Amino acid sequence: MKVLLLGEIVGRCGIGVIKKALRPYRQEHGVDLVIANGEGATSGYGLGFQNALTLQHMGIDVMTMGEKSFFKLDMVEGIAKRSSILRPANYPESVPGRGLRYMTVGERKVCIINTLGMFSFSNPHLNNPFLTAESMVEKARTETPIVIYVFHAAATAEKIAMGQFLAGKASAVIGTHCKVLTADARILEGGTAYITDLGRCGASVSVGGFELEHEVRKFRTQVQTRSHESWDKPQMQGVLVEIDDVSGKAVSITAVREDVSVEIPPQTSKKPE
Repeated sequence: MKVLLLGEIVGRCGIGVIKKALRPYRQEHGVDLVIANGEGATSGYGLGFQNALTLQHMGIDVMTMGEKSFFKLDMVEGIAKRSSILRPANYPESVPGRGLRYMTVGERKVCIINTLGMFSFSNPHLNNPFLTAESMVEKARTETPIVIYVFHAAATAEKIAMGQFLAGKASAVIGTHCKVLTADARILEGGTAYITDLGRCGASVSVGGFELEHEVRKFRTQVQTRSHESWDKPQMQGVLVEIDDVSGKAVSITAVREDVSVEIPPQTSKKPE
């Protein structure tokens, strides 16, 4: 089984990248399942329900979320209607939506789990993701050997620790949130594919998908201003993971960094080089 995992989709540029590049890539590489982080798709802050439907129609099978899961009000109600959108599983049980999904891909059963890290987020009431991971992965492996664990966390140390904690237990442990494609894609002991961060789908020359000028000014002056979506050098970033159908162990993991030509809306003055 080939699974394409894509970094955070940021704004209209990120949606444009998915629209232009995903289906051709999926067809060329024989991808069976596409998982993407969608929590920055609506102007970089959260995921609106209509944008979620649009991205699904473009070929994304499962979208994971993080600390911005409910930044858009329509997602509070909408997430319960779409099993393909996963909020963190360690949110309280009363929170709408779900953090785990079983699905059939071809003739193979797959489990996808999504959790949120403990550091740099205002989430004191969330369950410990390591305890959540231990119980959920163990239970999932009684159903299927193919378990994909997405960990939305700010601290690289926490993501590396999770990778080692689940080595040999999950088919893949994949980090999201930082929006920078890391250079450590590898197979851990026990056959677990790992990367600290998937990067982003959107402007590669930017600060997290936003225009450089405004973001640099914030750091220089400490004055908060509205962020502006960037359109400079769009890319589709992530990893392509091949998993053995029988054992559930990862066979390979390859970084994806595809340059994409995206049409710029006429009202946008900033254009890519």
